[in-house]
Amino acid sequence: MRVSLQEPFSAYTIRKLGINERVKSFDCGDADLNDFILRESDLYREALLAVTYVFEAIDDTEHEHIAAYFSLANDRVSITDFPNKTEFNRFRKRRFVNEKRLKSYPAAKLCRLAVSQELKGQHIGEFMIRAIKSFFLADNKTGCRFLTVDAYAAAIPFYLKQKFVPLTVEDEGADTRLLYFDLNDIAD
Repeated sequence: MRVSLQEPFSAYTIRKLGINERVKSFDCGDADLNDFILRESDLYREALLAVTYVFEAIDDTEHEHIAAYFSLANDRVSITDFPNKTEFNRFRKRRFVNEKRLKSYPAAKLCRLAVSQELKGQHIGEFMIRAIKSFFLADNKTGCRFLTVDAYAAAIPFYLKQKFVPLTVEDEGADTRLLYFDLNDIAD
């Protein structure tokens, strides 16, 4: 599935990496994120654990210049994510009517998001987040209410700017923090 994009990204496309397709080169400045796209993304796809999408120039028929990528997996927002049942009840009371009170709610996890070093500062990350949100609003095949991300501490301000919020206060100050975005907030 290729996605046609609007300006200023109309010269780019987002596409799912093919089965057994390997990215030859990518550098976002983070060794773990580079390693995933170069060596692990196909293994995650083969094991049905995550699917990776690349953002590349339309005319890059050889797929040699990946501008950015993101990886998605299934997730849930569950009572076990909260320090106690009271906190979970506060969370769901704000988001759901009484008859939709479950012990967990469907989510998609943004496992990884990276932009090539040479293209940083061009708001590609913000664009990618909007595209991911639209994936689930335009064609939500199984029901997905939330997007989640375990954000590195350095990336938390970026995700907060994209309207993700911390799920709890329990992981405040940690190396990573669980954030979520309620897709229902877009429909408002």
